[in-house]
Amino acid sequence: MGSTSVVHSGHSAHTGHNNKVERKPDIFGSASNGKIGMWVFLSTDGLTFAGFLLGYGILRARNPEWPDPSHFLGIGLSAIATFILICSSVTMVLAQAAGEEKNRKNMLRFLALTILGGMSFLGIQVYEYTHLVHEGMIFWDFAKGPPQFASTFFLVTGFHGFHVFSGVVYLMTIFGRALVGKYNDGNMNEVEIAGLFWHFVDLVWILVFTFIYLI
Repeated sequence: MGSTSVVHSGHSAHTGHNNKVERKPDIFGSASNGKIGMWVFLSTDGLTFAGFLLGYGILRARNPEWPDPSHFLGIGLSAIATFILICSSVTMVLAQAAGEEKNRKNMLRFLALTILGGMSFLGIQVYEYTHLVHEGMIFWDFAKGPPQFASTFFLVTGFHGFHVFSGVVYLMTIFGRALVGKYNDGNMNEVEIAGLFWHFVDLVWILVFTFIYLI
């Protein structure tokens, strides 16, 4: 009887020890695989933008003939585009909050406003590019200054514009899924992941606008 108790106690202690060894720390908390993957992607993408802006800064610092951006770029119009993009980030947050409250109508409304904001930004950018080309500013040449001014401008803003376009398509996909009731249960993981991308796009544009248009 006593021997059995000892064996049982020893087995329990051994099992408890094994359970303790097998328990692993949860580094990422409750984050889904998709969310972790998006964070990894945004980290590497952020380094790409950092490299572009660093290259722009070096070229500008080494060229004394670098023109004043305010003389050639539509700062006022781009400021409006910046405001629209920031507002779209707010509507993205509201869309997620509405979905978590299972308010499908408001979720769709705010998602649509976010998409509209992204499309408006792209429309302003296309208008600006068209105007600059008519003024003699193209990717490899600039009639009123060093060609690097034009090439870095189109490279950085164009790369960001591609991100905005990708984000709009991404959000349209999310909107379509929401339209057929995909998120009616309040599980907003996919919407939150899309929101991470959209907020990143907005944040990067603030940096691009500051470095290229204002400084």
